[in-house]
Amino acid sequence: MVSIFDLFSIGIGPSSSHTVGPMKAAKLFAESLEHDKELNRVDHLKVELFGSLGATGKGHGTGKAVILGLIGEAPESVDVDKVESILQGVEQSQELALLAKKTINFANRGAIVFHRRKQLPVHSNALSFHAYLDNGKCISRTYYSIGGGYIIEDGEQANEGQFAYPYPFDSADSLLQQCKQSGKSIAAVVAANEQVHCSLRSLSQYTQQLWDTMQNCVQRGMNEEGILPGGLKLARRAPVLKRQLSAQRNLSADPLNVMDWVNLYALAVSEENAAGGRVVTAPTNGAAGIIPAVLHYYHNFVQPLDQDAINQFFLTATAIGSLYKTNASISGAEVGCQGEVGVACSMAAAGLAAIFGAKPEQIENAAEIGIEHNLGLTCDPIGGLVQVPCIERNAMGALKAINAARLALRGSGEHKVSLDKAIKTMWQTGRDMKTKYKETARGGLAVNIIEC
Repeated sequence: MVSIFDLFSIGIGPSSSHTVGPMKAAKLFAESLEHDKELNRVDHLKVELFGSLGATGKGHGTGKAVILGLIGEAPESVDVDKVESILQGVEQSQELALLAKKTINFANRGAIVFHRRKQLPVHSNALSFHAYLDNGKCISRTYYSIGGGYIIEDGEQANEGQFAYPYPFDSADSLLQQCKQSGKSIAAVVAANEQVHCSLRSLSQYTQQLWDTMQNCVQRGMNEEGILPGGLKLARRAPVLKRQLSAQRNLSADPLNVMDWVNLYALAVSEENAAGGRVVTAPTNGAAGIIPAVLHYYHNFVQPLDQDAINQFFLTATAIGSLYKTNASISGAEVGCQGEVGVACSMAAAGLAAIFGAKPEQIENAAEIGIEHNLGLTCDPIGGLVQVPCIERNAMGALKAINAARLALRGSGEHKVSLDKAIKTMWQTGRDMKTKYKETARGGLAVNIIEC
């Protein structure tokens, strides 16, 4: 069972696999040194980034994330307004304080090495830490950032624990069977499983925190002006679009006006993510704008979200996201953008269908439609930045999710392609996809468009 607390996390942009994961890994490495009572003996460090982290890590801010993690900052709590000043201090002094306790040398050149064409066998997102002690000893550890902010240490075996879940499922088919046999909704099945680990109250508090963070992100993204960081010199579009839409007095003049607002919500979040702002990983940062945009669509144009609807949406989306995480991948470096935007679209479609009152079979159909029409989507960010085509792709994914839910609601739930088959197809497609189309910036738009 993949928990909602893992699938949805609060962090900073621009990438869950390239920013959030490495930041967690760096903090974990520093904490391991302290646990082993070696922290105060560290003289200097070397960090190596491999695969996609090495190829596009500079554009994704991986080096910056590593520094923040080493000094003890966590993605969910770091003050995003102080990040730049912290990094400037490290650059100017060429020193950093491990866990804010032990100051060490950290040279601008050589401390972090980006291996653009070197990859480790376990996963394409790998980073190795080497701590050189004052007695000549070197302590090394390797971590893999496997998507959505998840990290595992080299040699670590996944340990789900021996929990007795009341409604276990590992496929869409078994999930539907659990719903049929119990008479529960998909959200209720997930809630019952989550309560093995936590109370219903803490579950509701967390979903509310996720929704609050998404709302804050949309508001900030709609009001922050300026140029996004990186070589593309891309101007934020959300504030301009907000002014244009707010100036329209007769919203009913164009029946498709709602689409413009959905685009605005998705752009606002995606631009905040690109700027390193606070976002909800849903299920990744590269696709973080889709679920907030769909939720804002419902909240502002259907009816205001109450706690029951918030719970139902996130728990339903968790069920769908867990199937991808378990049976395929949510890492763009592993299966392309179909594993990020495609999965987020599928999750959002399912969640929306649920709060529209769909039955489990229709929800499964909505999720299948959401991924089916994103199959084969490559990850080819220009300049290795989560900007082009990523930002607009979130807007398109949100609109696809809404349409997928509406299509499913007009049907009986019966359809030719099952969600399980679609997930299997996505995984196979990702395995067949050439490496240059999987977050390496060596194919597609990344090589056919001049950066600046």
